Amino acid sequence: MDPGFRSPLIDFFRRGEVARDVRLLAAQGALAPRAQEQLALLVLLSDDPDPEVARETARTLDALPVDAVRLFLARAETPPEMRTFFAGRGIEAADAPAAIPEFGEPLLDTLSELPEDPGPADPEHTLLSSLSVLERMKLAMKGTREQRAALIRDSNKLVAAAVLSSPKLNESEVEAFTKMGNVSEDVLRVIGQNRGWVKNYGIMAGLCRHPKTPPAISMQLVHRLNEKDLKALSIDRNAKEGLRLLAKKIVSKGKL
Repeated sequence: MDPGFRSPLIDFFRRGEVARDVRLLAAQGALAPRAQEQLALLVLLSDDPDPEVARETARTLDALPVDAVRLFLARAETPPEMRTFFAGRGIEAADAPAAIPEFGEPLLDTLSELPEDPGPADPEHTLLSSLSVLERMKLAMKGTREQRAALIRDSNKLVAAAVLSSPKLNESEVEAFTKMGNVSEDVLRVIGQNRGWVKNYGIMAGLCRHPKTPPAISMQLVHRLNEKDLKALSIDRNAKEGLRLLAKKIVSKGKL
């Protein structure tokens, strides 16, 4: 069933590009992103063609804390598809609560053991590539800051998407991602499309400076840079020419 919510992680599941072991992990509540994505995944997996995945999803849905689900459904941004799904299970939105929590954490987290980190391959990188995709996704969700910094550059896009869905991820880490030379364009696009993140000046400026940021994003954000950063961008040889010229034009207008 379509949960009515989109994110890079959810879209991988929607397109059927996720292996059975990862779907089963999500169905069991062990792949535990932020509440919005966790509930969306459970709605999506509720009619999975694999009987075991669908069965485990049903068990996890039954184990969700009902009061927390009711509060979540009361949020203005909760998709109507999700409200309809849970209404079918006898769970309705709470009556106009005075304060609704942020729901930055999953509503249920059944993952108790993380895979062992194989250790650093060199001073700058962690040798996580020897782990399976499933193990890397577990670490992407619940591992350390250092592990997320390594996994955001993973060649598997699903693993990188899991990092960006981790409830442990904070804005200082996201800002650091925008300064990594070997982070992918897809990662920068996801960051640039997150309204909450681009309100952070450091993240926004990092996106503008990064040569891999899609122009559709950087050309919009550049108007929010301060004069100092605009001047630096206007002479940055690593920046795309169109962005560099736009920064120079904005600086010139400011001098009029």
